[in-house]
Amino acid sequence: MLQDYEKLSLTEKESFARIVNQLLAHTFLLVEEYDFREGISRVNKDYLFMERNFELFREYFALAGFAISRDSNYGVISLMSRFDGMRVRFDKLATIMVYALRLIYEEEREKLTLTKEVFLTTGDLVHKLISLGAVKKKPSNQAIHTALRMLAQFRIIDKFEGLWEDAGTRIMILPSILFVVSSEQISNMEKLIEPDENADAETGEIPGEERLLEEE
Repeated sequence: MLQDYEKLSLTEKESFARIVNQLLAHTFLLVEEYDFREGISRVNKDYLFMERNFELFREYFALAGFAISRDSNYGVISLMSRFDGMRVRFDKLATIMVYALRLIYEEEREKLTLTKEVFLTTGDLVHKLISLGAVKKKPSNQAIHTALRMLAQFRIIDKFEGLWEDAGTRIMILPSILFVVSSEQISNMEKLIEPDENADAETGEIPGEERLLEEE
């Protein structure tokens, strides 16, 4: 590993360090980045660099107890820790949002022909949550903002502009959603949309309860 690392140029070593930090902070690295202003996707040079040096990254992360995986079909590289303390716990609202986003992603992908990007608005997502019975009414703006911002931090969704909680804010569902919630997990997560008389009426969250979604 050290021999391969020393073969890198100074610029490449800087890229290596930056990408390592990106994965530690965001879990996922995607082959394409969408330019909302231009309305087109561009190849992510960091993804290509990591792909070329995948074995070096794999060995480096393995020393710290992390595993990286790559799905070439969807263009997603993901990072997962062997240690529970490094895994993120989503509250119930964020969790049911992920569930709804996965459903929307699958539904919309079946309709797409010329493009593969899946878009919706914050209002669409809230409507989906209500129609599923996941929440009885619109969660508070603060709860929506906090949940969506967390999902964006882990590169599950992205947006162009506007506040996360605004109904018209345009959101893009990233293919990493497929690696946060597997097909097998969907059926197990259906219990999250069952009415719970202990759920908070404002946010739809159960006080003190945390749901674990393992970032892969």
